[in-house]
Amino acid sequence: MFVEARQDTLLISTDPARLDPRAIHAYLTRSYWAAGIPLETVERSIAGAICFGVYDNEAQVGFARAITDRATFAYLADVYILESHRGRGLGKWLMRVILAHPDLQGLRRFALATRDAHGLYAQFGFTPLVAPDRHMEIARPNLYRDKGAALPPC
Repeated sequence: MFVEARQDTLLISTDPARLDPRAIHAYLTRSYWAAGIPLETVERSIAGAICFGVYDNEAQVGFARAITDRATFAYLADVYILESHRGRGLGKWLMRVILAHPDLQGLRRFALATRDAHGLYAQFGFTPLVAPDRHMEIARPNLYRDKGAALPPC
């Protein structure tokens, strides 16, 4: 079962058949967080997440994906609205639809990372990490530009 929400000519849908991986790739490859990402990687990321496409008269104008176990944790990633459609409240509407998704209820933690949209996410209850000293990561920000830097040996 797919979640869908409509407003006039606009649609948010979790139906993977509606997604345009090439359009998603075109945006992500020029984003600050996924610059140079290969199309094949975008396709794999779509397959492993609950994806939310935003459409205006069938053209994809936005996207977000929740990477989740559907029980305790979710990570929100790759959220965007095309520049041509910003300033119309689509980001807020998208967040409301995401947070209302049945598979994203009752989670102990819902995380995300952003460089510049703190104000948007704060409106929906996201806060800075309570204990940042407990969180760790392997960060390879130039992975796609560096053609896949290797992980450190185990």
